[in-house]
Amino acid sequence: MTRFFTALALVVAAGYLAAQPKPTAMTPDPKTPRPIDAVDSVWIEDLTWMEVRDAMKAGKNTVIIPTGGVEQNGPYLVTGKHNVVLKAMGEAIARKLGNALVAPIVAFVPEGDIDPPTQHMKYPGSISLTEETYEKLLTDICASFRTHGFAHIVLIGDSGGNQKGMKAVADKLNAKWTDGKTRVHYIPEFYDYGAVAKWLESQGIKQVSEGIHDDFAITAIMMTVDPNSVRMKQRIAARKFSINGVELAPADKTIEWGKKIIDYRADATVKAIKASMAREPAK
Repeated sequence: MTRFFTALALVVAAGYLAAQPKPTAMTPDPKTPRPIDAVDSVWIEDLTWMEVRDAMKAGKNTVIIPTGGVEQNGPYLVTGKHNVVLKAMGEAIARKLGNALVAPIVAFVPEGDIDPPTQHMKYPGSISLTEETYEKLLTDICASFRTHGFAHIVLIGDSGGNQKGMKAVADKLNAKWTDGKTRVHYIPEFYDYGAVAKWLESQGIKQVSEGIHDDFAITAIMMTVDPNSVRMKQRIAARKFSINGVELAPADKTIEWGKKIIDYRADATVKAIKASMAREPAK
């Protein structure tokens, strides 16, 4: 009798294993060991799926979703200004948190009506989404990260038009996801250039608006990533290497200011994220 049940168990096990889909190039075994060392990056798009998996196993339970935009930013800054800023800010915030990865920057956001065009859409190069499309995009991105097991999803946006949709998505998903598996945190404190301007004034940097979509803080942050994104060489040649009455030369000095501004904004954002995580979920 014992032999019978042993044989039966082996037959059942063999049948179960045979029924399981075999790994393929497109569907590898999720438990496959990583064959090489991982790189030191917080950006999900710069990691392999194995590196993301192993980072999560090591304690990175938070993902930051940064929203930027493609819009007119005056005569000197590239249309992807906010995305350039977020490359610096996403890195700094994730490093300071210590338990976070950063999703690819959401570059397409509401920038005004498309037809007839309003706001930034009046200017070539701008790309806009409807509020409905934007919120659906964020919802699907958040849902993807919940599926993968992230406990905390953090939404930050570097443009004013991004804020309403992020808050709406966070509120809707938190009301829907009541099982305690994942919480969504909208962090408005990240988008506080007024506080940055006041801090810069306290440091001796006083600006007088020139009436263009640009300022010293943004330019300085962008220069830490890519000086060409603010057209440094061309402005120097044209003797226009200043903004709002503040000289940008020497470039090294402005880049150092950029690093200080990044640190200031990252500290404020991390403080807000930790405070949000510490609050009890709304019931």
